[in-house]
Order: sequence, then structure tokens, then C-alpha cells
Amino acid sequence: MIYLIRHGQTEGNAARVVQTPDTPLSDHGQWQARQLGARLASVGLRRILSSDYHRACQTAAALSPTGDIPIDSLAILRERGLSGLAGRPYEDVEHFFYGPACDATDCEPWVEFRTRVASLWTHVTEVASEHDGPVAVVTHGLVCRALAEFHLQPTPGEAPLDWFVNASLTEIEPRPPWTVRLAGCTAHLEDERQSQ
Repeated sequence: MIYLIRHGQTEGNAARVVQTPDTPLSDHGQWQARQLGARLASVGLRRILSSDYHRACQTAAALSPTGDIPIDSLAILRERGLSGLAGRPYEDVEHFFYGPACDATDCEPWVEFRTRVASLWTHVTEVASEHDGPVAVVTHGLVCRALAEFHLQPTPGEAPLDWFVNASLTEIEPRPPWTVRLAGCTAHLEDERQSQ
């Protein structure tokens, strides 16, 4: 199985503000990451691939609390580059996030983002084929959305998921056509209100 994970919550996520690459998890996001780690503790993860952004690395580390599962920190798994929008409220710029509309700003061009996501999925599937066991992929919301739309086969009878909440878990069959078996699940966060 391939486990696709969006990193835990940051203060920027909670405030709905475009953040910078070095933004760490909030205390709540760290709790979410630990809940993910507990959920996946018994699946026998063989490898973890993570964006090299701080919030993703922190989430990945929670999946291997004893350090016995190898973690590859990779730039190719980064969020779409939105530096031209950093610090701005989502409500003002969210319509620019996904698609070519923000190409005129200081953001990663849409075609380059799509090409990078295609390359990262090729890498993920190669790693999954090399390991006799589950692989986790820790990345970001827009990357998850692009993977779901362009590279994964939706769960039969369902449309591709277009929004992935923080610390959500998506299960993907580890062979073509890369069918989603469980999309954006947050069952491990059911007692979330108690943690805040």
C-alpha cells in the first residue's frame, strides 16, 4: 500500500494564511502527526518519502518515532511554490493556488508544477515497487490534489478528492492503475477537539 499524507496543521493553516517553507507544525499539528504515527504503527511501513519543508519533515518523523524506518527528505515533494502570495489571507488568493492563474505572480508556473508532480509520482511508484511493504508519502495539499486528479484512479463510484485536510490519510493500491482505496481519511483525528 502507498499511504499519501498531508502534513499536520501549522499556525498558518489555522489562520488561513499563505505560509513560507520553513513554517513548523503547531502544537496541534504535532498532536495530529502523533495520531497518524499511532494509526500506521502496525502496518509495517518500509520507507517514508517526505517533502523537505519543516512541517512535512516533522510529520514524517512522527511516523517513525524510534527512527527505525528510513525517511527520504526530497525537494520534489514540496508544495507548489507560492512565494509571491506568502503572508496573504486565503480568502484573497485561494483562487490562484491551483491552476495557471497565479503564473503572473512570483509563483511556480502551473506547467512546471504539473511536470514536477508527474516526476515525483514516478519516483514514488518506483520506490514502492522496490519495497516489499507499505510506503508513506508526506507532502502538501496542492500536491495531493494534483496527484488525485492526474495520477490516481478514484475509488469506484467516486470523483477524485479535491481537498485534503491536514494530517489526512489516503490509501492507494501499490500497482497500476493506482486505485484509491480510502481518500482523505481523518478517523485517527476523531477526538481532535479534546486535543485543542
